[in-house]
Amino acid sequence: MTNELKKLLSIFFFLSGVSYTYAQDRNASSADELAKKLQNPVASLISVPFQGNMDFGVGPEDGTRFTLNIQPVIPISISEKWNLIGRAIVPFISQSDVFGNSGNQTGLSDAVISSFFSPKEATKGGIIWGAGPVLLAPTATDDLLGTKKFGVGPTGVILKQVGGYTVGALVNHIWSVAGNEDRPDVNATFLQPFIAHNFSGGYALALNTEFTQNWEADSSSGTVHLVGSKVISLGSQLAQVLLGPRVHYGNGNSAGWGIRGGIVLLFPK
Repeated sequence: MTNELKKLLSIFFFLSGVSYTYAQDRNASSADELAKKLQNPVASLISVPFQGNMDFGVGPEDGTRFTLNIQPVIPISISEKWNLIGRAIVPFISQSDVFGNSGNQTGLSDAVISSFFSPKEATKGGIIWGAGPVLLAPTATDDLLGTKKFGVGPTGVILKQVGGYTVGALVNHIWSVAGNEDRPDVNATFLQPFIAHNFSGGYALALNTEFTQNWEADSSSGTVHLVGSKVISLGSQLAQVLLGPRVHYGNGNSAGWGIRGGIVLLFPK
């Protein structure tokens, strides 16, 4: 091997090493950025979460319930300063004996559709916020899986991201305005405070509570989640995987404990 060829090979391997290191750094940086955006419900990021929740000890007969929430999030730029963030939650449920010896029910539950008008830039204090309407659609395929009511109300979210931390809360209130007159009216407040910490490499750890106050029945129910997640690549598809326990509380919640897991498909611009 000539000296000239050795020099060319040395240069080639050196540049290959630099390129590989740059690609690793860029991929890590991209994963970190996506993980941070995923903590923000009104971020400019198209995502399709498939969130699975398995609950045990439901009701007096220790029933079980599996809920798969399909939750597409689509941001739309409506002006130079504003985004419109469309979010939907479409639950698919399979449950057994959750109302005593009520047997098995499988199908869709009611869908919740939210729209947030959100500034593209945070305030001078670093506050990110969004607000808009929320709609309850009676899409349930079984009487025991939904309310049979149409509902509307306001929704809002506020948060701040400092360093690797995200702290905030999401809230909505829904009143029923139409539907089956034989079913109870809907008059419910939903509150979800959350805190998360992001780590390098696309890792994150999040703690949140999903709390619902049913004013019509004078009952409250909540679920605490501690969820670990990581941004990954499935071939050319970016995604986030997540897993963690869920603990129930409140006089309107008959479940004991459960597990949350899922995958979020990501479509960054």
